[in-house]
Amino acid sequence: MKYQNLFENVKVAGQEMSKVSCEVVYDLLTELADEIIRQIPFLIAENSRDLALMDPADPKYDRLLLNESRLEAISADMLKVASLPSPLGKVTEERFMPNGLFISKITVPFGVVGVVYEARPNVTFDVFSLCIKSGNACILKGGSDARYSNEASVSIIKKVLKSFSLSPSTCELMPSDRESTHEMLNARGYIDVIIPRGSKQLIDYVAENSRMPVIETGAGIVHTYLDETADIMQATAVISNAKTRRVSVCNALDCLIVNSQQLNNLSGILMPLSEKNVVIYADEPSYAALNGKYPGNLLETATDESFGTEFLSYKMAVKTVNNLNEALEHIRMFSSKHSEAILSTDKASIDRFINEVDAAAVYANTSTAFTDGGQFGLGAEVGISTQKLHARGPMGVAELTSYKWIIKGNGQIRQ
Repeated sequence: MKYQNLFENVKVAGQEMSKVSCEVVYDLLTELADEIIRQIPFLIAENSRDLALMDPADPKYDRLLLNESRLEAISADMLKVASLPSPLGKVTEERFMPNGLFISKITVPFGVVGVVYEARPNVTFDVFSLCIKSGNACILKGGSDARYSNEASVSIIKKVLKSFSLSPSTCELMPSDRESTHEMLNARGYIDVIIPRGSKQLIDYVAENSRMPVIETGAGIVHTYLDETADIMQATAVISNAKTRRVSVCNALDCLIVNSQQLNNLSGILMPLSEKNVVIYADEPSYAALNGKYPGNLLETATDESFGTEFLSYKMAVKTVNNLNEALEHIRMFSSKHSEAILSTDKASIDRFINEVDAAAVYANTSTAFTDGGQFGLGAEVGISTQKLHARGPMGVAELTSYKWIIKGNGQIRQ
C-alpha cells in the first residue's frame, strides 16, 4: 500500500485524540479561526492559482472561489463549532440488570474519518473543525480543481496543530490524483468511515468502490410544489431565493412543480428569475402559460432529461400537475431524497406533504436554501446525508460519533 505510513500515522493520531481535553480543542479551534483571518491574503493567492485553471462559466467556479467574505464566514463557523458542547461521553442509555450488572451506552468518536470531495475548498476547514471537535482524526481527498487551495488550508491546520503539540497527522490531505482515491478507499483497518461530498458520479463511485462503511451525502435534486392555495407574494420570494441565492450548491431548486390552477400566476411568480437569466425548461402546459410573458431567449421546452436533473446552474424545470397526488408521485419518481418543499396555505396538504415525502429535509412555506449545517445550528457540516442509516440531513459533530457499551459488575459470571 503506497500510503500505508500516512494511514498508520493518522490512525495513531486518532487514538491520541482520546487524551485531548475539551478545553484544548476549544483553544485550538479558536486559534485556527484567528489564523484563517491572518492568512486571508495567502489563502486567496493560492485559491487564485486554482481559479486560473477553471473556466469562469463552469458551475464549479463559484464553489471553488474563496474571497475575503467567504473566509471570514469560514472563520466564524469555526468559532461556532468551537463553542458547541462536546458530543463525546454522553450517556444515552443506562440500566441496572437483575444480576447486578450496570450497563450504560456512551458516545465515542469514529476514530478516523475520510472525506472525498470536489472543488469546495471550504470543506477542508469545515471537516477538520467538526472532526477534531468530535474527537476524530481526518484524511481529506479534495479534487484536483482545488489542489492549491486545499494544500494551503491544510498547511495552516498543521501549523496550528503543531503549536498545540498535537500530531500534524491529525489532519492529512491525500494527493489530488485518482490513484490516491483508490488507495484511500481500500485503507480498511485505518479509516473507520468514508464520506463523499459532491456530484452523484463521485458519490456513486465512492459507494461502489469503498471497502469501508460509506455515508452518502450531497446530490440534491430539489423540488418545490406550488399548491393551488399558495400565497403568491410569498411564493414568488421563496422560489426566487431557492433557485438563485447560490445555484452551485446542493440545496438549490431544480424543479418547480406547479398546480394547474396556478398557471395564470406562473409568469408573475417566475419573472424575478428572468432578472438572473434563469433558463426555464417548461412542460407543455407551463410553456403555454409562459410563452410571450417570460423572455423567449430563456424559455425552452422540457424534455425527459429536464426532470431528475441537478442543474447546479441558472436553469430550472417546471412540471405541471393537477393535484397533490400527482406532485407527490413526481417527487417519488425523481427525488434524490435531499430537500423538498411545499408552498401552501392548506394545513391538510402541508401535513400530508410532510408525512409522505421521503427526504432528509422537508419544508413548508420556506426556501430549501436553509438545508445547511450552519443554518440548522450545527456550526458547520461535513455534508448532507441522503441515506437513512446512522445519519440523515446536515451532519455536524453529533453525527461524527458512534457509541460503545460499558458494563460494570462485581464478579458476575453467566450460567
